[in-house]
Amino acid sequence: MITTLLSYAEPLTLPLWQGEVPGEKDQKIGEEKVADKNNDGITRTSNVSKPTITIYPAPSDKTNGAAVIVAPGGGYGILASKHEGTDVCEWLNDLGITAILLKYRVPRRANLAKHHAPMQDAQRAVSMVRSMASEWEIDPQRIGFMGFSAGGHLTATVITSNGSVTFPKEDIDKHSPVPDFGLLIYPAYLKSKEDPNKLVSEVSVDEKTPPSFVVIAHGDSQFVEGAALYYLAMQRAKRQCELHIYGKGGHGYGMKDIPERVGEWTTQAGGWMKEMGLLEPSGE
Repeated sequence: MITTLLSYAEPLTLPLWQGEVPGEKDQKIGEEKVADKNNDGITRTSNVSKPTITIYPAPSDKTNGAAVIVAPGGGYGILASKHEGTDVCEWLNDLGITAILLKYRVPRRANLAKHHAPMQDAQRAVSMVRSMASEWEIDPQRIGFMGFSAGGHLTATVITSNGSVTFPKEDIDKHSPVPDFGLLIYPAYLKSKEDPNKLVSEVSVDEKTPPSFVVIAHGDSQFVEGAALYYLAMQRAKRQCELHIYGKGGHGYGMKDIPERVGEWTTQAGGWMKEMGLLEPSGE
């Protein structure tokens, strides 16, 4: 089993699966690559078949015991691993939060739902982080999940799950795979294609759904209704939820410096976490 102290000069990367990755035996995935081939400032990680988490511990003078797992977007085809990944982890660290960057499997696996493999990786990541809470000096009841675009869909799927998994359980999986709160940043794929007034079937809000923060722009026309539907479902289930729909802006901005006010989403997200008591130092 993993034993480590978060005193390393560099972030610590760990495999999610100690043995064979579930369902990967017959998948034909190419070599993993990381590139900024379009010169657009977006670092793309592709062909992920060995999922990992990378731990970015909060600075010792700021740490408050909270932790957030970060899931970059990329349409379940690639991972936008910098402006929706490592840059986000730096921001979370500045808030005193230990950040855990999730490198989940992409692209979509043949003959499986688009989120099937990523969901397995996400649930295992939550259980792993919770199992290491003592060693990593984090509060096992303040573990959040934060995702962008497809990662936002993944966040909604993970936090609304009933805790059941689709892979053989190991000892680590005795720890709950359901996060304590979620942040959905311009979440994709939440609106049902069959009924535009409903959420997709894999997102099932109920009286146990953890508190959620949602942000999106009105101009994000393909996905803005899904974000609104998620909020409505949370409100009707009497669950804690904050939704921001900004008047201007598009999709995929992450931590980029953009002129629209939606670029201030980090201020709103940080304020929400503080107001929810998620940033109070452990023991207070």
